[in-house]
Amino acid sequence: MTAGATILVADDDRAIRTVLEQALTRAGYEVMVTSNASTLWKWTVEGLGDLVITDVIMPDENGLDLVPRILKIRPNLRVIVMSAQTTLMTAVKAAERGAFEYLPKPFDISELLAVVARALEAGNLAAKTKKSKDDEDLPLIGRSLAMQDIYRTIARLMQTDLSVIITGESGTGKELVARALHDFGKRRNKPFVAVNMAAIPRDLIESELFGHEKGSFTGATQRSQGRFEQAQGGTLFLDEIGDMPPEAQTRLLRVLQEGEYTTVGGRTAIKTNVRIIAATHRDLKQLIRQGRFREDLYFRLNVAPLRLPPLRERTEDIPELVSHFLSEAAESGLPWKTITADGMNRLKQHSWPGNVRELENMVKRLVALVAEDEVGQTVIEAEFSESATIDDDSPSGGISHSVEKHLKSYFAAHNNSLPAAGLYDRVLREVERPLIALTLEATNGNQIKAADVLGLNRNTLRKKIRELDIPIIKNGSK
Repeated sequence: MTAGATILVADDDRAIRTVLEQALTRAGYEVMVTSNASTLWKWTVEGLGDLVITDVIMPDENGLDLVPRILKIRPNLRVIVMSAQTTLMTAVKAAERGAFEYLPKPFDISELLAVVARALEAGNLAAKTKKSKDDEDLPLIGRSLAMQDIYRTIARLMQTDLSVIITGESGTGKELVARALHDFGKRRNKPFVAVNMAAIPRDLIESELFGHEKGSFTGATQRSQGRFEQAQGGTLFLDEIGDMPPEAQTRLLRVLQEGEYTTVGGRTAIKTNVRIIAATHRDLKQLIRQGRFREDLYFRLNVAPLRLPPLRERTEDIPELVSHFLSEAAESGLPWKTITADGMNRLKQHSWPGNVRELENMVKRLVALVAEDEVGQTVIEAEFSESATIDDDSPSGGISHSVEKHLKSYFAAHNNSLPAAGLYDRVLREVERPLIALTLEATNGNQIKAADVLGLNRNTLRKKIRELDIPIIKNGSK
């Protein structure tokens, strides 16, 4: 703690002022409080205070507008912004105007004191007066605490060139976050290029990323730009990085280390200047243990990790998301609908395995197919039941449900008493054996292909074949 530091607090809420004054005083600081921006401005002009804590909405002026003016006359004075307007735009504006930190209300006093201590110990803060994007649509929606952490992280990272890995389940909005980092960052006037590793054939990934020369391989009738060249000066978003094959990982690592690359078939090194943002729904550490992802590449990319919470961890954001999707549907020409209170409660109770994407698709279906202007719990329950039926009949979506039914039958057969020890290994073995056997059958016994399909190291597959006593298939026969 900085001895004798004086903190200027501006908030039009008397209760907030009282709480802050008492907490900061107990922590050993001198505190001056005011309910308006004009007094705060007067104090800073007079050279008072070592730190400013200001609310955004005040009766005479927006606190965010005051920040750059304060920094212009006193560039060494740190400013902490607090606000009940808990959106990404608030966090972005606070960072753009040069605030040291943004705290969404309500916040823990312990968190505030920690931020105050960091601010007082920090060095000079350079003013950032970039043009704000007041009229742009928000790329991310939600006011939950989980989303507040995301907003604050984006605000900290957007003016850097640090490599970022965004992790999260499918449908959580990883590309939206990548675009926000680009659109609000210093490379926003340069290209944003996205490429999905899982959607490109393995033998074409290197050409896709680095380009190729005419005649470098069969079908290369002319020179082609790669995504690195297209993104020059901007941001390259590598989605589903966990699906990148090993040889492409090696080349990408070399680019990150040396800052240059060669096209497929080329001989001249090309300098590159791009920011890399990667994303995956996979557990990269597990892939590293399986020998499917380079550990050195992981550490090169994972300079600033950012995890997106699944929708089930931020159900309080569902009403705002639903309202946004209803508005989008109406703007596209579909009829305006509303969700009743009981309908909204049912939406909040759902587990949302498909996350925000699943919610968006459901809202669009309801708008397009339901005749009533108000959509209630009964209609939504029927929609969930229909989706569950489809999932049960779907080869890709019914495995978990089938296993659950099998286990329920198992427990029922044992009168719901606890079975003997080792159930986990037994169930795992029952699932693994047919999975590996059928994969080997589908690949005509080719263990290299089977290992690739299963996402296993070849030696791991061989070990499992021995342990599970799976017959070896040769030339299409056992």
